[in-house]
Amino acid sequence: MASSMKFLCVLGLILLIGSVVDGAGECGRSSPDNEAMKLAPCAGAAQDANAAVPGGCCSQIKRFSQNPKCLCAVLLSDTAKASGVQPEVALTIPKRCNFANRPVGYKCGAYTLP
Repeated sequence: MASSMKFLCVLGLILLIGSVVDGAGECGRSSPDNEAMKLAPCAGAAQDANAAVPGGCCSQIKRFSQNPKCLCAVLLSDTAKASGVQPEVALTIPKRCNFANRPVGYKCGAYTLP
């Protein structure tokens, strides 16, 4: 019994690693939680719709704006939530950075990019 449980755990780990290495996630080879760590400059702007958006934040968000699925996954990630990010505010950052080619109207979970 113990050996079959150990086998299942090892098999599960291999499958998990395989899915990460495959790069089939919203953000390619990196997880949304790892990508969320790169948005530290956006912390204040993601919690307060009236806060100025720092240039470093706009630079990072611009990278994600090219891939709306990744942007949504990052802004709705466990890391973002644990950091106090308010999704309805965070999703306004591309507009507040004045990006002309932002993914307007893209559905992001229960939210829509303005």
